[in-house]
Amino acid sequence: MDSLFDADPADGADDSSARRGFDAGPRAPLAVRMRPQRLSDVVGQTHLLKPGSPLQRLVEGSGAASVLLYGPPGTGKTTMASLISRATGARFEALSALTAGVKEVRGVIDLARRRLVAGEQTVLFIDEVHRFSKNQQDALLDAVENRIVLLVAATTENPSFSVVAPLLSRSLILALQPLDDAEIGTVLDRAIAAPEGLDGAVTLADDARDHLIAVAGGDARRALTALEAAAAGVGAAPGGPVVELGVADVEAAIDQAAVRYDRNGDQHYDVTSAFIKSIRGSDVDAALHYLARMISAGEDPRFIARRLMIHASEDIGMADPTALTTAVNAAQVVAMVGMPEARLALAQATIHLATAPKSNGVVSAIGAAMADVSAGRIGSVPPHLRDGHYSGAKDLGSAVGYRYPHDDPDGVLAQQYAPDELVGVDYYAPTGRGAERELAVRLPRLRAIIRRLRRSAPPVD
Repeated sequence: MDSLFDADPADGADDSSARRGFDAGPRAPLAVRMRPQRLSDVVGQTHLLKPGSPLQRLVEGSGAASVLLYGPPGTGKTTMASLISRATGARFEALSALTAGVKEVRGVIDLARRRLVAGEQTVLFIDEVHRFSKNQQDALLDAVENRIVLLVAATTENPSFSVVAPLLSRSLILALQPLDDAEIGTVLDRAIAAPEGLDGAVTLADDARDHLIAVAGGDARRALTALEAAAAGVGAAPGGPVVELGVADVEAAIDQAAVRYDRNGDQHYDVTSAFIKSIRGSDVDAALHYLARMISAGEDPRFIARRLMIHASEDIGMADPTALTTAVNAAQVVAMVGMPEARLALAQATIHLATAPKSNGVVSAIGAAMADVSAGRIGSVPPHLRDGHYSGAKDLGSAVGYRYPHDDPDGVLAQQYAPDELVGVDYYAPTGRGAERELAVRLPRLRAIIRRLRRSAPPVD
């Protein structure tokens, strides 16, 4: 099979460095051999491959622009570089930010400039561009702006923070997303069947396939590497007897035990239930165990974060109001950072919630209030609380007689707020745990003043 980038060997040494690492010969890793050769073979990234999209125009050779490909490992950044290079018919040069310095960058640019004089475009692929220093990135600016090179750079970090602004302004930023379970499954099935892959030498048991999908974590390269290791572990080879790979074979190959967890089945609900009940029961160690099981099984971290936010109000509430803040912050980390690093924020939130004082006062309070509303106990808004910001409001009695609490030295005064039908009804009953211990003392004082239960109520702090 030809090189993925079909570089013309006429230049000899010019392309040798580019060829290394992209050779899709029979000895190349399975992930390299299965790299798509056509746009139609790409799995996932449908948001970037719509008709008329910048990436599709580039791949079709109708749009010349430098590109920053941003996304997690194994989502197809190198594949996109390959397809762009093929489509443009340009010469391909590859640099790694881990090994190349300013000298190497300038050398490639000089070579590209000489080629351009001869009417030949150069595509410069830079992997891990976020690791380039500012000086290295600055060395690219003139070449990119004047299209001496067509830059295709790949990064796993947000380029807005890791790439210099002048280079950002000269490039299209295309964000690639992790592959979902179905897409990873498609990648595995193709690799097993394809002649350039395993060529039908193995089949996958359902539990083994599920395990490979789970450990991949949306990374196609990781899934194919694990599949290749498992096939090698049982001695499978094209042309030989077909071997079924079981979950034990996959576990042995990648040294990672399968977690019995079906995100759409009983295990999902059972583990999630145990997770929440462990937090509610203040068993931080058990809660962390179930969290680890969910993470290891590939559970959507957004689902875990949502459960933590719900729990923060449901079972902790005002006993520790900061618990909700911690849970929300964890959800933001999940959204902005992603896995695997976001597992730390999820663990932090789990520890906070499990060790926090517990109260279901919020649930009971809103439940009781909703029950009254459902039963028709609504009543009219007292006139002095109604909106008075319109012409004629005063004539209707709206907002007339309203007393501004901040005018009182204690910031609270006698005034009816509830409808007539609900005067004196208590919904919220704080416990004596955590921050609610203070609320349990403070709330009766507030109610006494507001409801005029006593002529002289104790001052409110």
